Amino acid sequence: MNRRLFPAFALVLLSLVGLAVVQAQTPTTASAPVLLTSCGQSPGPVKLQVFLKRLGIDHEYKTDATAKDLATKKFKSIIIVTGTSLKGMGAAGVSINDELKRTEALIAEAKKQGIMVIGAHVEGMERRAKSAAPGDNSDEQSIDTVCPVSRLMIVRKDGDEDGRFTAIAKAKKIPLIAFEKNTDLSDVLKTLFGK
Repeated sequence: MNRRLFPAFALVLLSLVGLAVVQAQTPTTASAPVLLTSCGQSPGPVKLQVFLKRLGIDHEYKTDATAKDLATKKFKSIIIVTGTSLKGMGAAGVSINDELKRTEALIAEAKKQGIMVIGAHVEGMERRAKSAAPGDNSDEQSIDTVCPVSRLMIVRKDGDEDGRFTAIAKAKKIPLIAFEKNTDLSDVLKTLFGK
């Protein structure tokens, strides 16, 4: 092999090996019933709900799910969709700090009960950059609150253009399922929940 090409080839090979390791750890199943919510009041969970309904996966969607919702001990998994909507938070009468506190308490209770926490980002880079005022990092705060403490992440690939989710997955050894387009969510959920 040409000596000038070897460093580039080695770098590509190492990045592929790292990605394979992340994907190899992906659990093949999660269990229902599922509690579906958001961290940031974005409309992202509605996209997931469409497929959960279509596949007949037992779930409950609550925009403002709290630790109290886990008192019934019926949920086996929680999917928390990251991404903030200033409009959504305004309509719900909450701030980003309210959302972060609610989500942190929800995750803490889920972990206490052994419920699988799945972090999801399903609206791509558009959600992360959409209408963000200078200095507004609420989307990133939402991601930081959920993804590093999840047992699994489901991410639309164009939302990871900057490698944000891949970096979290590698640093925290969290399995990452990446998908291309929203219609692929059906296959992701079908595989994950054994449908």
